[in-house]
Amino acid sequence: MNDNIIAYQGVEGAYSHLACKKAFPNSITIACDSFCDAMKLVESGTANLAMIPVENSTAGRVEEIYRLIPKLALYIVEEHFEPVNHCLLGIKGSSKESIKYVSSHPQALVQCHTNITNLNIKALAKFDTAGSAKEISEKKDPLYGAIASNLAAKLYDLEILDDKFGDLSDNVTRFIVLSKNIKTPKFQKNVEYITSLVFQVRDIPAALYKALGGFATNGVNLLKLESYSSPGSMQVSQFHIDIDAHPDEKNLKLALEELTFFAKEIKYLGIYKKE
Repeated sequence: MNDNIIAYQGVEGAYSHLACKKAFPNSITIACDSFCDAMKLVESGTANLAMIPVENSTAGRVEEIYRLIPKLALYIVEEHFEPVNHCLLGIKGSSKESIKYVSSHPQALVQCHTNITNLNIKALAKFDTAGSAKEISEKKDPLYGAIASNLAAKLYDLEILDDKFGDLSDNVTRFIVLSKNIKTPKFQKNVEYITSLVFQVRDIPAALYKALGGFATNGVNLLKLESYSSPGSMQVSQFHIDIDAHPDEKNLKLALEELTFFAKEIKYLGIYKKE
């Protein structure tokens, strides 16, 4: 297995592809049809890592990912924040004035709504951003544009008609990097860490309150708490937490000891440096 092979969901030029190139500039990338396909390539050993988006500052969390991760034998080894800079793309020789239709992923269209409205062009929802860029490069019609990354413009030989087409300038996506092998960094005092895990609570009154109480009493900060129903059940909830600490720190050790009294099926997803 080549340690430089990283899988992602989407087609070449997608923001996930761009994140791979930024975080691992010398990597070999593999485009996959779905998040699950990308993760399974890592499980099978075809790829060493998977670059998976978990939340966006504008669109919120990618709920599907929180349901997939506990099912797979993978670990979070890194996080990566990628600015999402939407570009308006057209074929060579086109202009903003010539564009009458613009296609992209529905979220990208929402994030560029003001500029689309100001240009009085019709938005066309497609499966993804880079796929839209590829489609208009093949259509070769100056009436059609796409919203995608500057990498997509380069790959599909398109003109960047507006390199800041998004309505918000601080649009960022948080990615996690998944590996088949757990890579726990050695604790260093001047470095910040995240410990991620999932658990279910025991069937007792105020179980979640008691399970999380140890973090409060020991002064441990929780960065994230996500809940979702376990597959096949409307009664049992599973919880995902990102903890602002390393397990070798005394206060987190004490908090985790309390968690074990009130929680069950605790699964560690990874310990990694905070970006």
